[in-house]
Amino acid sequence: VIGPLPGVLVGWSYWVAVWSANAAIAIAATSYLAALYPPVAATPLTGALVAVGLIWALTALNLAGARRAGEFQVVTTVLKLLPLLAVVAIAAGVGRSVPVTLPPLPSPRGLVTGLASAVTLTLFALVGFEAASIAAGRVRDAARTVLRATMAGTVVTGVLYLIVCSAIVLMLPPRAVAASPAPFALFVATFWGPAAAFGVALFAAIAAIGALNGWVLIQGELPLGMARAGLLPRWFARTSGRDVPVRVLLLSSALASALVLVNASRSLGGMFTAAMLLSTCATLWLYVAILVAALARRVAVVTATGGLAFTAVAFWGAGAEAAGLSVVLMLTALPVYALRGAARKQAA
Repeated sequence: VIGPLPGVLVGWSYWVAVWSANAAIAIAATSYLAALYPPVAATPLTGALVAVGLIWALTALNLAGARRAGEFQVVTTVLKLLPLLAVVAIAAGVGRSVPVTLPPLPSPRGLVTGLASAVTLTLFALVGFEAASIAAGRVRDAARTVLRATMAGTVVTGVLYLIVCSAIVLMLPPRAVAASPAPFALFVATFWGPAAAFGVALFAAIAAIGALNGWVLIQGELPLGMARAGLLPRWFARTSGRDVPVRVLLLSSALASALVLVNASRSLGGMFTAAMLLSTCATLWLYVAILVAALARRVAVVTATGGLAFTAVAFWGAGAEAAGLSVVLMLTALPVYALRGAARKQAA
């Protein structure tokens, strides 16, 4: 609908979103590991190096093939439910006896700015549901399986996290939540004691590592699919004997590692926020393209217009640094696309 070049720019931007999300997820996993063993994050650089180590450990797993990565994903998905269920159990058991702690609302101007920032931060937890289609080529009966998994997974996950996050925000002092690098562990420690919090931190770290594993898989599949469709140079389409896109996996993980290390002077929370905002902004360009295509086809015009307004608010909430960097990184696709065109001319 929008043409090959815009399609490449959007696809490239989504790839940027994936590997920058991997940086954020690795940092989140490090935060929970630090709750188990504080020396992990004794200094910002130490925490950054641990996060980079996690990225490369999961990259090595994915280099062994999609099947092994998938088996690991199943195990971590089951384990990641435990800290969520612990929060739900606490909220159900003592929620009524705990006073709700809501901070006073800021001034109208501050409220609008705060809401815009909250929209962007919350959006990071939502984006990614569309990524199931990227690995469709490795799924049986993809038309049915991917659709059902996407719809059911989005609904169930959305409801579960709405309950869990509401419990943490409403039942703990806002300042304590904002200052904690591991809010799940803090929540459980408050109501069940430090021993239970240790277990929750462990499973939360496992959950983050499992999420990282899945996104490392995606970071290889996306450029591979674009290259096989002729939208990127064939360099991106080279695979190993196990059909693993080794080159793209290594390149993506190197970029994610660089993003972590560039922000290593910040706290773990600062590193996470920087990577998360970049990932969210880079993903928003995909939504912008879809909405523009809908308007061009005159499909759901009112909804598409509202969607564009929402993305504008999200970009504003992310700030000029993250939004601008997402544009710069998206435009790096232009010379790559030009190389693809030059290679085609030589082949002809």
